[in-house]
Amino acid sequence: MTTSLNADPAELAKFSDLAHRWWDKESEFRPLHEINPLRLEWINGLCGLSAKQVLDVGCGGGILADSMARLGAQVLGIDLSTKALRVAQLHALEAETPSIQYREVSAESLALEAPATLDVVTCMEMLEHVPDPASVVRACASLVKPGGWVFFSTLNRNPKSFLFSIIGAEYLLNLLPRGTHEYAKMIQPSELAGYCRAAGLTVRHTRGMAYNPLTKRYSLTDDTSVNYLFATQRDGGAGQ
Repeated sequence: MTTSLNADPAELAKFSDLAHRWWDKESEFRPLHEINPLRLEWINGLCGLSAKQVLDVGCGGGILADSMARLGAQVLGIDLSTKALRVAQLHALEAETPSIQYREVSAESLALEAPATLDVVTCMEMLEHVPDPASVVRACASLVKPGGWVFFSTLNRNPKSFLFSIIGAEYLLNLLPRGTHEYAKMIQPSELAGYCRAAGLTVRHTRGMAYNPLTKRYSLTDDTSVNYLFATQRDGGAGQ
């Protein structure tokens, strides 16, 4: 059985061109560095990353993957951008990050190789960049053990999100390069919840993420109207 590649060449090229700047905290990736402690604390608080087998889908240059490994997880980061993975591997060597590996492979292909082998899967800021996000959700669900955790973060699709995440973040505040996000590819929470249910994942927790342009700080909130996060568990675990 084979899988077609669920990737947009233009999206891969977009991030590959910026890959060398991934670990520059003053670069286009500054927002990822600034939100990483928030999402890391949230994930770790729910599932306890230490000694867990963890997969980071769409890991890019490894910002989240690296930080999870430093909390004691055994981490595999996967991506389809060769340049981003090289940057991630180089950083891991330079920083002497323990217990981390990277592979250029899709979530769908890895799900065929190693189903139900992981304790935790993360897929952050990635679903809105692929042609078929439901396929990625299914793959993530297949990869995790029954009762295991799968975390997603993405962008809502509504007028407010368009105003804040595209007009505001890309054109007014210059937090992100112009063209980073496409409105049509954004995903409403109800849509993502549907993908999760169809894949055998139960949504346990949701959080929103907000940016205050005055303080220039990010925070987790109850408002999921723009950026939001899902914490889900695969059905079939003990007590479920």
